Parts: sequence; structure tokens; C-alpha cells
Amino acid sequence: MNKAVQYFSDEYLEQCRKLTPEQILEFLEDFRALNAPGAKSKSRLISMKVPENLLSAFKTKSALAGIPYQAQIKRLMRRWALGEP
Repeated sequence: MNKAVQYFSDEYLEQCRKLTPEQILEFLEDFRALNAPGAKSKSRLISMKVPENLLSAFKTKSALAGIPYQAQIKRLMRRWALGEP
């Protein structure tokens, strides 16, 4: 299986250089927990304010793609947390 090549900005690499060993360890533990085979974590209900026009547009675009909008939010959060494009 071929894996995609990752490209990092200079700013991101500089930020990574400033991490403490504890921060690196915490990142690796979180990454491992997110990617463990069969890993299921408990979900937590959150509340956040979103501008109505943004939410409406997001719901519409998700519906057109055939994806429940809350599932799409979770996908975007996961991709961002894992540093995926």
C-alpha cells in the first residue's frame, strides 16, 4: 500500500521544534489512541455557537454530499487533529 507524502510548512516545523518532551509524548499518546485498531472512545456532548448562515450552508453542503452534518464535523475534527489535509 502506498502512503501519501506529507508536506509541512516552515511555520509548522518551527512550532514542532519548540515542543517539550512532555508535549511530544502527549501528542503521540493521543495520536495512538485515535488510530488504535478498533478503538472506540466515549462521545461527549458539546455546545457551541455557530453563525446561523454558516450552519445552514454547512448542513446544505453536507446533505448534498449525502453525509450527516454532525458526522462531517467529526470527520473534519479528526482530520485536523491528525494533521491530515
